[in-house]
Amino acid sequence: MPGPPESLAWMPTLNATLNGSSALLVFAGWRFIRRKRIAAHRACMAAAVVASTLFLASYLVYHARVGSMPYTGTGPLRYIYFTILISHTFLAAVIVPLVAVTLTRALRGRFEAHRRIARLTLPIWLYVSVTGVVIYLMLYVLGPAPAAAALP
Repeated sequence: MPGPPESLAWMPTLNATLNGSSALLVFAGWRFIRRKRIAAHRACMAAAVVASTLFLASYLVYHARVGSMPYTGTGPLRYIYFTILISHTFLAAVIVPLVAVTLTRALRGRFEAHRRIARLTLPIWLYVSVTGVVIYLMLYVLGPAPAAAALP
């Protein structure tokens, strides 16, 4: 399987790092709000939105230049990969408007409405961010070794 062009080979790692950072920030923001630490919650969630926005921009640039990378694994891991990929892709499309509405309600001070939608947004956002890292690992790190690397 040919990889991305040398000049863009670093981008999947950046994307996974931004996704992982987003997951950690969303989780920390949730922990802070549970402890009534509103300023810390606000800072974490704002940073999570920035990380996710940077991820989306980087992801779109990378895939516009490189296209999609095929998964070449076989056996049960192939089914696991595509199950994760399909659920991730569907929920990734759902999470963008959910985050926008959740953020808008918070910025407008509509905190009860914010809380209601955040209960849905939070687990989906975490799932999408974490599975984005899992997809990266399965596609770029844990995938089958190139044939030349298998030689003694």
